Amino acid sequence: MTILDGKKVSNDIKDEIAAEVTKIKERGEKVPHLAAIIVGKDGASMTYVNSKVKACERVGFESSLYRLPNTISELELLDKIEELNQNDDIDGFIVQLPLPPQIDTQKVLNAVDPDKDVDGFHPTNFGKMALDMTTFIPATPFGILELLERYDIPTKGKHTVVIGRSYIVGRPMSILMGRSGFPGNSTVTLTHEFTKNITQVTSQADIIIIAVGIPDFLKGEMIKDDAVIIDVGITRVPDDNAERGYVIKGDVDFDNVSKRASYITPVPGGVGPMTVSMLLKNTLLARERHKKRAIEAQR
Repeated sequence: MTILDGKKVSNDIKDEIAAEVTKIKERGEKVPHLAAIIVGKDGASMTYVNSKVKACERVGFESSLYRLPNTISELELLDKIEELNQNDDIDGFIVQLPLPPQIDTQKVLNAVDPDKDVDGFHPTNFGKMALDMTTFIPATPFGILELLERYDIPTKGKHTVVIGRSYIVGRPMSILMGRSGFPGNSTVTLTHEFTKNITQVTSQADIIIIAVGIPDFLKGEMIKDDAVIIDVGITRVPDDNAERGYVIKGDVDFDNVSKRASYITPVPGGVGPMTVSMLLKNTLLARERHKKRAIEAQR
């Protein structure tokens, strides 16, 4: 059994991006600029956004963080998004989820300029991804693809089972694993909360990608020997014996599943670190795209 070390691969990617930024600086060009909007003071969201800011510092990006009150109106938030859309200095930005109940999340995500949508959530980018066109792939699925590629895990002709159908992970993964190329060319089954006899499905899978937010959902008896397991889940589970009063659990019963798997991502340290790195990679791609467009406009 091989651990898919997302922390190591993530650091490798950051080193590669930092080297690219050094070259950009040497040419006297503008370095990539990533911005983030966070509404309210959700603890997990704050931690995640702060990790993005630190990652930007590490690779040499500029970063901006806009903290907005939980009481902000939908119209005010849309105005801030339009302000960032029009700011040529910002190459990409994200709106951290979840948003407070008075705000329509889909309306907000639709308001982001697709050319700056480094989260890959805008319908334009999602549609391009589905059509196998060049676009921003959502950061977590992008990170999973990168792990599969860097560990050279065969996907062609394999049976991939995706558990969970969110537009952030499950649905894009089901599309990406079935696309032409590598990683891809697998036969995909998308399962969810209403799938009957799910063990019958998972026990036939060569690759399982799970993102349901239910700790220890996938048990050892639900997989076949030598399956590849990608665990996207991350849940704080109360534990009086733990120093912080909780432990971090994935969607996979790691102790038992790892005994049968050929490859498996740990939680934490698997898919999580990859998400931030791929967000940086999307921002670098956005910067390159904007530069190319500016050159073409001058001709």
